[in-house]
Amino acid sequence: MLSIIIIEDEKPAARRLERMLKIIGLKVKVKLHSVKESIQWLHLNSNPDLIFLDIQLSDGLSFEIFDQVTVESAIIFTTAYDEYALKAFKLNSVDYLLKPIDSEELETAILKFQKIQLNKHENYSIDFNKIKELIQEESQTYKERFTTQIGQHLRIVETKDIECIYSEDKASYAYLKTRRTYLLDTSLDTIFTQLNPKTFFKVNRKFIVNLHAINDIISYTNSRLQIKLNNYSQEEIVVSREKVKDFKNWLA
Repeated sequence: MLSIIIIEDEKPAARRLERMLKIIGLKVKVKLHSVKESIQWLHLNSNPDLIFLDIQLSDGLSFEIFDQVTVESAIIFTTAYDEYALKAFKLNSVDYLLKPIDSEELETAILKFQKIQLNKHENYSIDFNKIKELIQEESQTYKERFTTQIGQHLRIVETKDIECIYSEDKASYAYLKTRRTYLLDTSLDTIFTQLNPKTFFKVNRKFIVNLHAINDIISYTNSRLQIKLNNYSQEEIVVSREKVKDFKNWLA
C-alpha cells in the first residue's frame, strides 16, 4: 500500500483531495497544513512514497520545508497558479494539478507515478531552489514603459525600444532603437532594479544594455569586453573587468 501525505493549508481542499484518492483506492496517511507542522512530522516519520504538495501555505512557501528536512519522496504539486506550473513544476515533479483538482487529471497523475515506480526510477531529485527562483521571476513585475517630459508634453518610452541607458552629468538617458535620446528622471541604479534582468545588464557604472540590441562583442584591453549596439555609437561601451564573468553567464 502506498504511503501518501497531503500538505495543504486549506483544510476543505485537503479533505476533498483525500476523498478523491479514497475513491480510487488510495489511503492518505496524514494531512498537514503548514510549513512548521510539515517539518515537525517529517522529522519524526519516514519519508512517504508520495506527497501532494500545495505551493503557498499559511506560513510561507512549502519549499521552505525542504530547507529543513531531506525528503526523497515523489511529489505531485497542487496549485492555483498555472503560470508557475507550466514553467517550474514540469521540471522537477511527477506531475502538477491545478486547483480545483479534476478527478481524471488526478488519476492520470497517479498512473504516471505508478509507472515511474514500476520502472524503478525511485530517485526523485528536486531542485527546490530552482523552482523558488522561477516562481519569484514569474511573480516579479518589471517596468514596461517610462515617461519623460519634453517641454509641456509627456513622452512614453517603451522599455522594449531601449537599446541602452546611460548616465551623464548626474542624469540618466534612454537611447532608443529609433536613435532618439530621452531624459529619465531616475538614477541609473534605481532604473536597473526596475528592469527585467534577463533582458538588461548593467555592464559598468555608466551603462545598462539591452540584450536584443547587442550587435557584436569584442575582446578589449585588460580582459574586458567591448559591446557594439545596433545603433548607439556615441561612446565606447566596455564591460568592466569585475563584471565580465557575470556578463558571460547572463549571455548564456
